[in-house]
Amino acid sequence: MVNQYAFFFDASACTGCKACQLACKDRNNLEAGLLWRRVYEVAGGNWEKRGEVWVPAVIAYNVSMACNHCEKPVCAMSCPVKAIGKRDDGIVLIETGRCIGCRYCEWACPYNAIRFDAGTNTVSKCHFCFDGIDAGEAPACVSACPMRALDFGDLAELRKTYGDNRQIFPLPEPSQAEPALIIKPHRDAAKAAGSGAEVANWEEV
Repeated sequence: MVNQYAFFFDASACTGCKACQLACKDRNNLEAGLLWRRVYEVAGGNWEKRGEVWVPAVIAYNVSMACNHCEKPVCAMSCPVKAIGKRDDGIVLIETGRCIGCRYCEWACPYNAIRFDAGTNTVSKCHFCFDGIDAGEAPACVSACPMRALDFGDLAELRKTYGDNRQIFPLPEPSQAEPALIIKPHRDAAKAAGSGAEVANWEEV
């Protein structure tokens, strides 16, 4: 019995190929410009002088991110028409037919996971490929990753396997929504926040 489905992301293994992003887009037939899973390219660093030599101290890694199906989904709490709900297995879903396009959920989500469609005046997001999970399949993003940097399962079991780290730059403080996400940080992540590192592909994500 799964109490809370969750994603695992290994930033140390991710090459930024965006196969996960493309698989999500293809499986859900998303329109151009609409992404439910996004790969953030984090870059920064400078030169350091070691003796008489200047050496590069570059920071570069990727963060693959979708809806985190939070334990405390602030998107659902902010929806005035109760269009967002949580299944018994923790998957957070949007009932599009009830959505009135107020965008409160979009503004409330600390992970920028909810996308507004001006054409339909509704919002959408990753639904964890719940129909595939119900059929015993893995989410499309997990299956597509050639480096096996993505995994999924019950949150409690993922914690036993991978630990309980949920923080990596540039993600917000996890206490805001208690994301159902476990992260293995890249070796550069610890020094990213204080080094001027930034997301290098904002125009894409």
